[in-house]
Amino acid sequence: MSDPVSGDSWSGGRGRLRTAVESIGRALDAGIRGVGNRVRFMGGLFYLLGDALSWTVRGLLVPGVKLGRPALAAQMVRVGVRAIPIILLVQVFIGVILALQLAPTLQSYGQLERVADVVAIAMFRELGPLISAIVLSGFAGASIAAEIGAMVEGEEIKALRAHALNPIHFLVLPRVWATVIMLTGLCVIADVIGVFGGLLTSVFVLDLSPEVYLDYTQAAIKIKDFVTGLIKAGVFGLLISLIACYEGLTVSGGAEGVGRATTSTVVKSIVALIGTDVVFTSVFYAFGL
Repeated sequence: MSDPVSGDSWSGGRGRLRTAVESIGRALDAGIRGVGNRVRFMGGLFYLLGDALSWTVRGLLVPGVKLGRPALAAQMVRVGVRAIPIILLVQVFIGVILALQLAPTLQSYGQLERVADVVAIAMFRELGPLISAIVLSGFAGASIAAEIGAMVEGEEIKALRAHALNPIHFLVLPRVWATVIMLTGLCVIADVIGVFGGLLTSVFVLDLSPEVYLDYTQAAIKIKDFVTGLIKAGVFGLLISLIACYEGLTVSGGAEGVGRATTSTVVKSIVALIGTDVVFTSVFYAFGL
């Protein structure tokens, strides 16, 4: 008869312990690798930002260095002008949805006309810049990542370096500034069209007069509401373009790698946008803005 302490029971317990230790080790290794990848990603973004700002300063101050205005104009058309229809469509629906959702509650308090206040403030401070940025991350961010990633895989980046041309200067800089400028402009369009969506709903569904709606909108909106939205839009554009360019420049693995880069760009951009919006909103709230 075998001893239950020193026989099979002990061997089984030791095996289970070893399996548990190995599982913990693998989990720790995966966690450390994940943290390392995130630190590497953040460092790459800051390095790319610093390089882009450096080339911008050189283009403004050094006579022989050009900012590439034709490339900037082409990217502004591609990133911003072509995105106007989808921004208009999405934001007018947002205005309609806000008005319809708010109407029952406000009507129960006898304040139906206050729909204009809430729609206007929500659009100018939050939904105008944020929704526009999310749309642009899929519309332009993925496209930028795929384009630069295809250049990396086609060794066009190596060809630029072989001809003493800096890829940051010729590829990244126009895309970064085009996204920043155009998202700021798109934010203004989004604000106006969102308020217009609320106006349409209020007039044709809620039986408010256009004059009342516009008067309440004008009274509710302050210059700080408009400016804080524009600040958010500019930073959101910077985040989208930096993430897209970084993902494109670090592509590996052929066509499959380009696909991963485009997906990663959209996911990381949306997470970064919402996280940054939380920070901005908290800071503005703390300072009463």
